[in-house]
Amino acid sequence: MPKLSVVIPVYNVEKYLAKCLDSVIYPGLEDYEIVVVNDGSTDSSLSVAEDYARRFPSLIRVISTENGGLGAARNVGLESARGEFLLFLDSDDYLREGALPEIMEKLEEDFDICIYGILSVAEEGAVLDDIPRCGREGPLSLAAYPQLLLCPPSACNKLCRRSLFMDSGLRFTSRVWYEDMRTMPKLYLHTDRITATDRQWYIYVQRSGSITRSANLERNLEIIEALDDLGGYYRALGKFEEYRNEFEYLAFYNQFLTAVVRICLAEPGNSAADKLRCDFLAKYPDFLKNPYVREMPLKYRLLTRLILLRCYRAVGRIMGLNERVKGK
Repeated sequence: MPKLSVVIPVYNVEKYLAKCLDSVIYPGLEDYEIVVVNDGSTDSSLSVAEDYARRFPSLIRVISTENGGLGAARNVGLESARGEFLLFLDSDDYLREGALPEIMEKLEEDFDICIYGILSVAEEGAVLDDIPRCGREGPLSLAAYPQLLLCPPSACNKLCRRSLFMDSGLRFTSRVWYEDMRTMPKLYLHTDRITATDRQWYIYVQRSGSITRSANLERNLEIIEALDDLGGYYRALGKFEEYRNEFEYLAFYNQFLTAVVRICLAEPGNSAADKLRCDFLAKYPDFLKNPYVREMPLKYRLLTRLILLRCYRAVGRIMGLNERVKGK
């Protein structure tokens, strides 16, 4: 049994797949496998994957399925994986040069989940953001460090012991946005053997056609379902009230701020922005008393004030200027 399975869901990424695969191919490195799940691609992605599998037959397996979306493809990969640990790598992203040998070395330590850094880049390679990490290094647990719930929920910045998924029955939801939010933070209730490192192993490519930058603005409303799903899981296990402050801020940051801003940048008059605002305020009317909210930076304070006043066009103008300054 290999130590690590790199699971790569693939759907119509012929332009990016070779770079992704090249980043995890180290012929001299042992004890890992690459599981490519072709999710019904209609371009030449499958041909690219099969060509790599022919060149590295002992390393790469290609599984083809009917199109089911990112969550379904990840589920196929994790169920087919033979490794003790899983690394989820989206096929339009890649690992930093030299990252995989460092990851294999890290796996010699004793943990169930390892959280690492992500660097966001444009398609041409320009660095856009150093995505916020866990805030701590070394061993931690949700009970000892509730702020773990506020870390990015991405599946792509975590090494996870495969048995966490198999024993808990947790799987990714198919054909939804925010599938990571619906899945990854639930794992924290199934182990206290978590560790974090500041090493930036994952390179996230922000491309114009990606899911998170889609022009389908109504789909931003799915953050409500994702947060309700996650909160419901914690409630069912009697853990929601213990982490109520964290859940309130999680909803504030992801629903009230991030999703609303995304809509305002594209179409300030879209009704989805106000639906997100109203839903959040109905659930958390006293959110301004939240300890995390009270410590938020000035930019968030300004955006909060504008959203509360329904000044969506002003939000769009301010954040549009911010993106231009950053070069996005």
